[in-house]
Amino acid sequence: MPPTALIVSQVFHGLVLGGMLALVGAGLTVILGTLGLVNFAHGAFFTLAAYAGWLIYDRTGSYAIALVAGALLTCAIGLAIERALISRFYARPHEDQILLTFGLGIVIVEALRWKFGGVGQTMPVPDLLAGATQVGPVVYPTYRLGVFAIAAAALLGCYLLLYHSRLGLVVRAAIEDTVMVRILGLRASLIRSMVFGLGVLVVGVAGVALGPIVSIHPDVGARLMVQSFVVVVIGGLGSFPGAILGGFIAGQIQTLTSIVDPAYSDLMLFLVMVVILAVRPRGLLGVEGRS
Repeated sequence: MPPTALIVSQVFHGLVLGGMLALVGAGLTVILGTLGLVNFAHGAFFTLAAYAGWLIYDRTGSYAIALVAGALLTCAIGLAIERALISRFYARPHEDQILLTFGLGIVIVEALRWKFGGVGQTMPVPDLLAGATQVGPVVYPTYRLGVFAIAAAALLGCYLLLYHSRLGLVVRAAIEDTVMVRILGLRASLIRSMVFGLGVLVVGVAGVALGPIVSIHPDVGARLMVQSFVVVVIGGLGSFPGAILGGFIAGQIQTLTSIVDPAYSDLMLFLVMVVILAVRPRGLLGVEGRS
């Protein structure tokens, strides 16, 4: 049996990874569940945010500025793309949406590869979160604990915005009855843009936050995009709480499986997804009509 310290360490790794997967999955499910848009450019926006955070941190030396500005810059670029291209495809078949967003993802990634090359970049850990912290029987990197706190704060803020604010009420009303929203004098197109921007913003936060942990290269978001889709399917399409639950489940599966053999971590994740769908086709917290 593996040592207790190793198991505890992997559980903490799972919480950090799960928090990030929940954040990325939440951004994806906000867009998919509210707009009905299958966004295959989600991983590319994560990569864009990682590069933006790295560049801003390199110029300013401030992690806080890099985190906020990097996420906002990614959101601004996402909004520009949404207004110019994606907004024209909301009423189109899912096949058209997949082709468009998949192509956009390729364009973004290849543009980053052209600009920065294929060599991975390293974003330094901020001094405030450098070193390690004693947590029970293990000594754990302080920055990873900070990443978990960032993910938790971002998820809480997103939840409060969607479910406990007038803006969230308008967004949910637009989802259920677009005609009524127009009668009330609200622009459905503006609401769609706000929802898309929110989804890109949260994945932007994840991209910058993971910058000091991962090697920043053009393909860094590819694997995370696949995992985030699995998170959304496990939690339930269109369910924000389901994305959070699915993220933490996926994080623990990945890290605990790695104790035995890291090569089987993705296999186990997909296996669990298949089992959940076999028992509950809508996902753990999925609602009728979103499956």
